[in-house]
Amino acid sequence: MASDDKPYRVYRGGRTKGKVPAVPRNRVEPSSGERIRAGGARRRLRIPDRRSWRLIALVVLIGLLVLAIAWGIAGYVSFDRGVSAAQRRLPKPARAALSKSNGFLLSHSTTILLLGLDSSSAAARSGDRHSDSIMIVRTDPSHHLLAYLSIPRDLLVSVPGVGTTKINAAYQYGGAALAIRTIGAFTGIPIDHVVIVDFDGFKDLINAEGGITIDVPERILSNRFDCPYPTQARCEEWKGWRFHPGVQHMGGERALIYSRIRENQLNPAENDLTREARQQAVAQAAAAKLLSVTTLMGLPFNGKALFSPLTTDLSPAQLLELGWVRFRSSSSHALYCRLGCDATDVGGQSVLLPSEDNRATLAMWAGDSAPEPPNGDYAPGCAVGHPLLSGI
Repeated sequence: MASDDKPYRVYRGGRTKGKVPAVPRNRVEPSSGERIRAGGARRRLRIPDRRSWRLIALVVLIGLLVLAIAWGIAGYVSFDRGVSAAQRRLPKPARAALSKSNGFLLSHSTTILLLGLDSSSAAARSGDRHSDSIMIVRTDPSHHLLAYLSIPRDLLVSVPGVGTTKINAAYQYGGAALAIRTIGAFTGIPIDHVVIVDFDGFKDLINAEGGITIDVPERILSNRFDCPYPTQARCEEWKGWRFHPGVQHMGGERALIYSRIRENQLNPAENDLTREARQQAVAQAAAAKLLSVTTLMGLPFNGKALFSPLTTDLSPAQLLELGWVRFRSSSSHALYCRLGCDATDVGGQSVLLPSEDNRATLAMWAGDSAPEPPNGDYAPGCAVGHPLLSGI
């Protein structure tokens, strides 16, 4: 062995130029969840397991539940304040004129008088308050049924302390108390509750509800009132308000105009009962929307606007009961009745004399006999599933 030779080989570390070192056979490549630190140590990224996901879901669920409870409390507070204000607007004499109802609305039949107030269109009588829409609603929770009774506003009746005059004048002479007593005495129906709607503020209620849906039965070209144009010349060219037949969504202004149409130039056969039917269709749609789930969801924001045009003796709990009764009742089986009359002229004033067949209609409305539809423009009668219009 030469003196310069060594008994072992010397291996030089590092990378040889032009060659790629092979990967050792026993070396395992790091997984996707691992990272090599600068110092060579490995770090594993933790992926949430099933228990972690369940915990996250539970926290989110609890948060949503707390939010729903807070929303419900805020909504009920707003609802309670709005209804309480509506109760305070009802005078004590009117509350005393009501019949003493028995039991809950959920389990006992009850009667509710709906009055729609509107100011006179005449400038000299702009302060007059007439009950232009008069309707009595009977609830029948055991049969999931609602029955509506429409009373013509120009019907000639005996008003206590006043004499014989139009039934809608009772409110003007003695307010809600006299209207309740007059209508109760004329029909023989005990009035358990009352809801009074001021049509001047009705559009605000409908707008707060998000609008209502009305089924317009025929084409309408109204008489000229509440011209939408700013100049007199343009208003003189204007023909009137137009409504196409069919189901349509209406905002507050449009619904109020529809309810105030006195004449349809496209149908001269229409009469005052037709106008009242339009008013009641609007009132019923607004009342149904008022107690709907979608409206109740928005109560924290619009509770005041919803109840500002209303006056009632019904408590917040009773209104919620009424909403449930209406929800359970089928609209296709609702009973719509109207009292009949004979048009005549008394002292130069057009009035309506009560029909002799009204007693039979009251029995139909009460459920004591089968409903029969009217057989003339002013005839009394009942129909199932749709409001009554003139000409049925």
